[in-house]
Amino acid sequence: MTKTPETDFETFLKVDIRTGTIIEAVEFPEARKPAYKLKIDFGEGIGVKKSSAQITGLYTPTKLIGKQVAAVVNFPRRQIGPFMSEVLTLGFHNDEGHVSLFSPDHKIANGTRLL
Repeated sequence: MTKTPETDFETFLKVDIRTGTIIEAVEFPEARKPAYKLKIDFGEGIGVKKSSAQITGLYTPTKLIGKQVAAVVNFPRRQIGPFMSEVLTLGFHNDEGHVSLFSPDHKIANGTRLL
């Protein structure tokens, strides 16, 4: 059975991608691959959520504080070593294999949904 374009778009809309501001970033030495533990503020209604992110190639914890990012907020939580990741922070691999975070060009209210 072939899906229609409407069905595909409806599936996309089920993924809840929101903006949030990183309020805490610390090293995650227990992770198998280099990573940071993040706390991201998604504003009223969603609140502060935790995420593990393999973004050490392009970012330092200090540079991450105050950075707005996009994250999927409605996937199930995921246990990563001793840490429970609650959201999936989004990014793209560059030519060197480092992750560049997906973030808005301009300040957006925390919790704003991607449309």
